[in-house]
Amino acid sequence: MTFSIVARDARTGALGMVVSSSSPAVASRCLHLRSGIGAVASQNVTNPALGTAVLDQLEAGAPAGAALDAVLATEPHADYRQLTVIDAGGRTAEHSGPNALGTRAARIGDQCVAAGNLLADEAVIPAMVDAFEASAGADLEQRLLAAFRAAVDTGGEAGPIRSAGLAVVEDVPWRTTDLRVDDADDPLGEIARLLDLWMPQKADYRVRALDPTAAPSYGVPGDE
Repeated sequence: MTFSIVARDARTGALGMVVSSSSPAVASRCLHLRSGIGAVASQNVTNPALGTAVLDQLEAGAPAGAALDAVLATEPHADYRQLTVIDAGGRTAEHSGPNALGTRAARIGDQCVAAGNLLADEAVIPAMVDAFEASAGADLEQRLLAAFRAAVDTGGEAGPIRSAGLAVVEDVPWRTTDLRVDDADDPLGEIARLLDLWMPQKADYRVRALDPTAAPSYGVPGDE
């Protein structure tokens, strides 16, 4: 009951993911990022621990395919799991178990991997990849949003989506973008609204973390 794309910005090395589902709080379970290491989607009858385990394998030096294989070899219910991986070098891998729910699909693209289950149509996943690759967005966030929008426009899930998440890691050890909609009538619209709110402030919050002496004002009452 989920569709997602993990991706890398070849220009900056940033890693990110966007995910949506008919179930609540999908990003809390399925979205896994580690700065300078990789991005992993762990979905379909989700075991969130698999995302962390793949990232640990990547951090230990395994490339995407080997990292995924190592984790699946120790997962007793691999037939029910759907995982996608992109590592810091842009290498990719995916797994869709034969017991993944409903109409399922996965596709590896240039610096990205998309996958979904309980889809309205198999075309949803190629549409995500095509939109990501074609996007002229200046930031990884905008390219991920373009992929999300294409998925919805192509039918999305078989049922109505209710939650979403979009996150990015860069060259600092925290998520420089981390947006979530845990339950809403229009999670795509909400993520788009939050991204419009967040992106003009993103650089300022980075400066506040790295050098408070150079930090701009928050512009709120009491911060004079």
